[in-house]
Amino acid sequence: MEFRIAADELKRALYRAQGIVERKTTMPILSNVLITATKTAVQVTAFDLDVGVVSEHFAEVTKQGSITVSARTLFDIVQNVPEQQLTIRKLPNHYAEILSGTAHFKIVGMSPDEYPKLPREDDAPSVTVSGEVLLEMIRKTSFAISSDETRYILNGVFFEPHPTEKVRMVATDGHRLALVERSMPGDFKLKGGVIIPRKGLLELKRLLEEAPDAECHLGFAMNSALFKKKGLTMVMRLIDGQFPEYQRVIPKEGDRKVQLNRVRFLEALRRTALLSVDKSNAVKLTLTENQLRLTSQNPDLGEAKDDLDVAFNGAEITIGFNARYLSDVLSSLDDDEVVLELGDEHSPGVLHAPGDRSYTAVVMPMRV
Repeated sequence: MEFRIAADELKRALYRAQGIVERKTTMPILSNVLITATKTAVQVTAFDLDVGVVSEHFAEVTKQGSITVSARTLFDIVQNVPEQQLTIRKLPNHYAEILSGTAHFKIVGMSPDEYPKLPREDDAPSVTVSGEVLLEMIRKTSFAISSDETRYILNGVFFEPHPTEKVRMVATDGHRLALVERSMPGDFKLKGGVIIPRKGLLELKRLLEEAPDAECHLGFAMNSALFKKKGLTMVMRLIDGQFPEYQRVIPKEGDRKVQLNRVRFLEALRRTALLSVDKSNAVKLTLTENQLRLTSQNPDLGEAKDDLDVAFNGAEITIGFNARYLSDVLSSLDDDEVVLELGDEHSPGVLHAPGDRSYTAVVMPMRV
């Protein structure tokens, strides 16, 4: 195998691989990428048995073939080559030789026959989707995914198509929930929803951020999700299980409703949280006539207070929240204003844009 390729082109492929390959693994080959040279292009594959990405790049191929080498080592080399072009050649015993200007490297490789095969999902029914819409949905829900490995059902986002050609994405960690519903015409041929795992979702987010306006295709088959755009294919194993009945968690319209400037509310939360107890990030919200007061206390540091003017003349309420949970929601919104709905001191708080509940976030209260 031998080919010549632009360093930036190969660097892009290897950068994508960094979040997928396993660094600490009992299977050393999972820390590698598989490089395959065809007649006119080079394919770079990264796969950790759950998430796989295959990208295709133009190259001058002298000799077809394949090799698998350390994704990290090759990435570091390609980032530092002196010329804009480089040549990669396969040597005996699966060594790879990299040449660029005066630089010359030889790195240890492994047999490409040992590299695990990606699931073949070419026949999966796919739907053309807007990259911008999909990216927005991921951004507005991914922060609420649980990181508790013992609750693996919550370690992903629930993707649920509806007959109205709309799709819902829902994430919850038991302390908060984020739900977004957007138009996504097409038939995914799913009987119900599927759970897309956190790692696959975050890698998909990175790929979408490269070119949000590119034409994308998303499909599902058996226990995998398949994402495609020009020159790139991504496969993700889905989480097997039943997602909780999330609709029970979303309260009906709260008795107390207040509209706030999103940025001012976010800044006040961040300031007040500076003197909260580190682990809990507890901030107390007191809603009185035309005022929302944020307070925090830490016996080792002191106390903080911040007041926001609001239009409110209902019954007074004091309620505690984890400031980070509220901040995550506010940071994911684009609107200038946000509505905060409250029931009583023991009921969840609900955040959404004024007059629009297509994106709804629920945050459980805490004792303060």
